[in-house]
Amino acid sequence: MRTRSIGLSLFATAAIVVAACTGGGTPAPATPAPVTPAPVTPAPATPEPKVWKIGVVTDVGTLDDKNFNQFSWEGAQKGAAAIGGEATAIVTVASADYDKNVQSFVDQKFDIIVTIGFALADATAKAAKLNPTVQFIGVDQAPCLTGAGDPDPTFTDCSGDMATLLPNFQGLVFAEQEPGYLAGIAAASITTKKVIGAIGGAAFIPPVVRYIKGYINGAHSVDPTIQVKVAYVSDDLGKAFNDPAGGKAFATQFIQQNGVDVLFQVAGKTGNGVLAAACDANIYGVGVDVDQHESTPETAKCTVTSAEKKLSIAVEQAIMRVGDGSAKGGIIGNDAKNDGIGLSKYYEFESMFSSDAQAKIQAAFDGFKAGTTDPCAPANCTDPFE
Repeated sequence: MRTRSIGLSLFATAAIVVAACTGGGTPAPATPAPVTPAPVTPAPATPEPKVWKIGVVTDVGTLDDKNFNQFSWEGAQKGAAAIGGEATAIVTVASADYDKNVQSFVDQKFDIIVTIGFALADATAKAAKLNPTVQFIGVDQAPCLTGAGDPDPTFTDCSGDMATLLPNFQGLVFAEQEPGYLAGIAAASITTKKVIGAIGGAAFIPPVVRYIKGYINGAHSVDPTIQVKVAYVSDDLGKAFNDPAGGKAFATQFIQQNGVDVLFQVAGKTGNGVLAAACDANIYGVGVDVDQHESTPETAKCTVTSAEKKLSIAVEQAIMRVGDGSAKGGIIGNDAKNDGIGLSKYYEFESMFSSDAQAKIQAAFDGFKAGTTDPCAPANCTDPFE
């Protein structure tokens, strides 16, 4: 009996063990140890490219003056496209609006402000001093600055260094006397009366005076006996530079009184009327700032050449310097040395210019580059009435 009890006990124990191992059927799965995932570093966000906001304030006139405002504006548009920006213009109606128009772009948080024309120099300098984080580009501007960096419109205290005091202001200037001199050689080479003329917008605008004085010196380098008749339209900037009808009337009377057979205009849109008067009088005209044979086709029939500033290129390059971080404040010169000036093509008038005349023009240009020809001699380039 005892042996049988032991056997039954062992059997029962084994049955319990088997039941425990089988769970009564399917075994319970093992629970895996938890795994901590490796940290994921998010990819850096790609920054949006900067869209430069470029504002352009014109001088009194229009954007389509086919002259100074228009070609500077075109340069601003090209510069904006080159650096991934957008250009917007404000057309100045009256000179009293210069400060207000510049401030408008400052208030709108524009990055670059381009102002066109000598008359805007003081307004631009004041804005540049008050807004050092904004980049300013002044076309035809070399303001007189005091030691404190303030503009002095009387040109009494010009002790301030623009590059140091206004490092955010590029003043683009041109050696107008150089293309004026070339135009003077051209005029002297085709005159038959030995009486040529020049009409400027206003006598108190230095670039206008430099153009005309260079013209006088260039003509006299060919023939000192040539008479150069000069007149200025008005001290009113609107009449001086934005009145083609008035310019035509002024020039018509000038031609009748002086008997010139070549006439150089240095008066912006008013000067377009001067060229129209030249065509009506069957004399030759010389354009200014841009190639007016192409930009003013209505007077192409008598425009033999033009004294050019490379305005569009100068403005575009100034904006690109801001875009690539190489911009430095101060006076940025444009002259024969950097091909910043020149004389336009002669087009259908080329046969009028002998090989000798063209050689003289080229020699003068080369002389400017080499520093051996002075376009401001013998007549100085500062006194409009000397």
